[in-house]
Amino acid sequence: MKLFDTHVNLHHESFAADRVDVIARARAAGVTRMITICDRLSNADAVAAIAAEDDAIWASVGVHPHHAKDYPDLTAADLSARAAANPKIVGIGETGLDLHYGYSPIAQQLASFKAHIAAARETGLVLIIHTREADALMAQTLEDEMAIGRFKFLLHCYTSGAELAGRALKLGAYFSFSGIMTFKTAHEVRAVASEVPLDRIVVETDCPYLAPIPHRGRRCEPAFVADVARFFWALRGLEEAQGAELLWTNTHALFDRLPV
Repeated sequence: MKLFDTHVNLHHESFAADRVDVIARARAAGVTRMITICDRLSNADAVAAIAAEDDAIWASVGVHPHHAKDYPDLTAADLSARAAANPKIVGIGETGLDLHYGYSPIAQQLASFKAHIAAARETGLVLIIHTREADALMAQTLEDEMAIGRFKFLLHCYTSGAELAGRALKLGAYFSFSGIMTFKTAHEVRAVASEVPLDRIVVETDCPYLAPIPHRGRRCEPAFVADVARFFWALRGLEEAQGAELLWTNTHALFDRLPV
């Protein structure tokens, strides 16, 4: 069985002391590939270095919406140049809109998000999107931007509703589900995960956050994506071999610059 964790944060300080062991435990659990995510440009070199050290880890470049205020002059050209300089960068982001915390003003979030979209359009890389309590604005922004020119995108750690899912699917979206899907109260997330077409789904941990059941309360690790995957397979009535092949195929169809 081969599994792919599409969203890890291996540069996070909680992994500083035992990152090598964390990666080894993931491999032992069948997680043979990962994408480690950039959340701000000040971390871009650290993220890229982690990917450079391992043939089976790739990276992204981008600014999380929480930090949009810290990069008011961010341009698509800057993101595209950083991506072009490193063949191990396979995604633009994580970017998006977050109206729950409001750490950055929405106008700055939108400006940053649109710069990332333009970079994804220019490079052909996958746009990795964070969206929280911004369903209507996210859907409208995606529709408006897609009318300008197409781009590939992944709604990561999906926790939004069916309406955004339906509108995003019409634009070609992929959806990533995390350990949240296993939480007892995550009824809406499971409902969406039950309805999204099978060829549009990948899985992730978003580690060190959101450890799935049965690991709740612990630091999340890439190894735990096996638990997320098994929960998803059971939800959709898939046998393990069938489900593993499906997720592997979907991930490489989305991140199509990865070697198969």
